[in-house]
Amino acid sequence: MLAPRVARSAAARRLRGLCSTASGHTLEATSPGFYTLTLDRPAVHNAFNDHMIRELSQTLDTLHATPGLRGVFVSGGSSKSFCAGADLEWMKRAGTYTAEQNTADALALSSMLYKLSTLPCPSVALVHGNAFGGGVGLVAACDIAVGTADARFALSEARLGLIPATISPYVLRRIGHSHATRYFLTGERFDAVRAQQVGLLHELADDAAGLAGWRARLEAELRLCAPSAAAASKGLIAAVAGQPIGDTLMAETARHLSGQRASADAREGVGGFLARRKPAWTE
Repeated sequence: MLAPRVARSAAARRLRGLCSTASGHTLEATSPGFYTLTLDRPAVHNAFNDHMIRELSQTLDTLHATPGLRGVFVSGGSSKSFCAGADLEWMKRAGTYTAEQNTADALALSSMLYKLSTLPCPSVALVHGNAFGGGVGLVAACDIAVGTADARFALSEARLGLIPATISPYVLRRIGHSHATRYFLTGERFDAVRAQQVGLLHELADDAAGLAGWRARLEAELRLCAPSAAAASKGLIAAVAGQPIGDTLMAETARHLSGQRASADAREGVGGFLARRKPAWTE
């Protein structure tokens, strides 16, 4: 079902079949190539449970297969929180699972986060209120994150006798070993200013209106970039990060560049620049 806020343009109508409302979240085409994935469990501050994770994973599968994808924004919607982490009723149930059931349950969350992280387009977290535990993982799995001044964060698993295992690859990648060690071990809360200082957030907004302004600005910036170049840049980062500089890495970066140089987007971009016209993907 298409969310009512979608613009009634011909482009939006063509995208209607890719929009949905599911238990725990909605997917909305907001403009050609751009989507907003909104968490929608306000009664529990958008906390995850197994059903929500499964349906988010299915939606992300759909986005991976969507042609013309330009960007995905992840929002906490009307809830007081972006995401309060794991639903405690779900965690209580998980305490009765067998080891095999618990492993499968945890792997489902790992898989969903991986699908978000590897979307073939930029992803942007729009954070307000609380982002705790798995909510921090969602933020870190997105490529870019903007938060309001009232946003609060915590990797609070240790205070519940748990560990932030499935989110750890994304949190460590975003804030580094040192900051992750502190917040994994203390479980303490930190504010939006601190989140920006440690690299979890890229930008701060004063309030919801400011967050909407950043969303519009980032969409405009992303629209200037070739879709294939954005996807290839994500692949390049994944291939280069943490690798020693030497012959192997030089060959790898050369391979990435040569492949993109031969692309239709590269021909259009360079041709447009030389002809002093905007490339087609900006229209």
